[in-house]
Amino acid sequence: MRPQLAVSAAIFQNDRLLLVRRARKPALGVWTLPGGRVEFGESLHQALNREVQEETGLTIGIMGLAGFREGLPRPDHGQGGHYVILPFAARWLAGEVRLNEELDDFRWIEPGELGGFRTTEGLAEIVASACGLAGL
Repeated sequence: MRPQLAVSAAIFQNDRLLLVRRARKPALGVWTLPGGRVEFGESLHQALNREVQEETGLTIGIMGLAGFREGLPRPDHGQGGHYVILPFAARWLAGEVRLNEELDDFRWIEPGELGGFRTTEGLAEIVASACGLAGL
């Protein structure tokens, strides 16, 4: 099995960041950024726009790459996949949040409020980088 490529978006509306909560294992109940796998033949930006639209119903403008994360297999934690995740900073352009079945809650937060949430590993560093790209 090979690593899978995924993308995510730190979406800013004015000075607030969109956090979403996963509704499925292995990250059930964990707050993170919307995103998902890149499909074969799809550019990173195409995948990001599609995933954000599917998961949240939002239209975004991509500002730039905010780093990377790597999720290694951890069978002891119910995680069998190996993922390379490329998070981007993005700005909200249009739409109201409408979550799909993969997510069960969302919040628009000040980036400084991130510490009050149980998040995916390394999310604070990604958000800090995305804030820099967004000029916050």
